[in-house]
Amino acid sequence: MLVRQRSTPAVDVLPEAAEGRALILDTAARLFRQDGYAATSLRDIATACGMKAGSLYYHFASKDEIIGEVLRIGVERVADHVRRSVMALPADADARTLLHTAVRAHLSALLELHDYTSANVRIFGQVPGPVREAHIATRDAYERFWSGLLKRCAKAGDWNPRRKLGLTRLFLINALNGSLEWFTDGRSSVEQLAHELTELVLDGLNPRGPAPKRAVTR
Repeated sequence: MLVRQRSTPAVDVLPEAAEGRALILDTAARLFRQDGYAATSLRDIATACGMKAGSLYYHFASKDEIIGEVLRIGVERVADHVRRSVMALPADADARTLLHTAVRAHLSALLELHDYTSANVRIFGQVPGPVREAHIATRDAYERFWSGLLKRCAKAGDWNPRRKLGLTRLFLINALNGSLEWFTDGRSSVEQLAHELTELVLDGLNPRGPAPKRAVTR
């Protein structure tokens, strides 16, 4: 049975309790990412935290409550970073600037919160139905933000009205999240990756400017 998720600890929570909660969530995110939902038990999480299994219940009522928090953090922190980055832009920012800023912010937060975001992407389909259903609203809110952003970009950039922005959103977010599987820092930077993905969306694979004319052979 799904237990109602607890909110982020209030400011009057003892520091030791907040630290213990954070340790459990960080550890659980790492184990869920590595081993999956079914293979990770409360005992595994407790052992990795260096505590007894019963101590987990001081902070969380169930495994499902822990995974619910891991999923929430993985989306909300990325979404918050993207929103703040876009809101910092001028009101008249052009489409390329808007899209590049959002893409870069999503990537930087995604890769910084590697365990949480990887766990979210990789095991969302493995968790019990009630946990997924409780998390849908969080995902939907972030997708609505991207829908609004793409509409703003389309207006600012005079995009082709025949293109389906809903499909664009799905394509782009899945491409961004997919970078968790293959991105290696050092081979390229987040900035370079954000630039390439933005250019790919806006310009496709066609060269800029008119295609060169072929020489006529006789």
